[in-house]
Amino acid sequence: MLGAAVLIAACSMGKPGASQREAVLAPLQQLAQGLKQDGEKMSLDPSLGVKSIWNIESVEVHEQPGNESQPWTGTIRFRIETKTREVDGSLSTQQFEKRFDYVYSPAVKGWIIQYVPPAPAAPKS
Repeated sequence: MLGAAVLIAACSMGKPGASQREAVLAPLQQLAQGLKQDGEKMSLDPSLGVKSIWNIESVEVHEQPGNESQPWTGTIRFRIETKTREVDGSLSTQQFEKRFDYVYSPAVKGWIIQYVPPAPAAPKS
């Protein structure tokens, strides 16, 4: 009986680190859903004339071996489409990408957003 329980537990773990990856991925996916809802909610005011659709492109986690204070990094990528009603009644659509970078902190048992400065602009000639 005990041997069967050990065997079942070993099989359910899969490859090493898989259960840890899933444990940190799930809250990052929830965070992505919250960002999506908040972003789309901001455009619900019809007087603004702008509607945004936040499409989650990816939610990724990567292990950082040897970094006990921040063992995982995470990235959420969105493709955001905005639709604006112009003065002449036509509809203007724009798309852009947005990226959010995080590190997982075991001390707070959660994800902490990281500021990543934008790449420097190419010099004008």
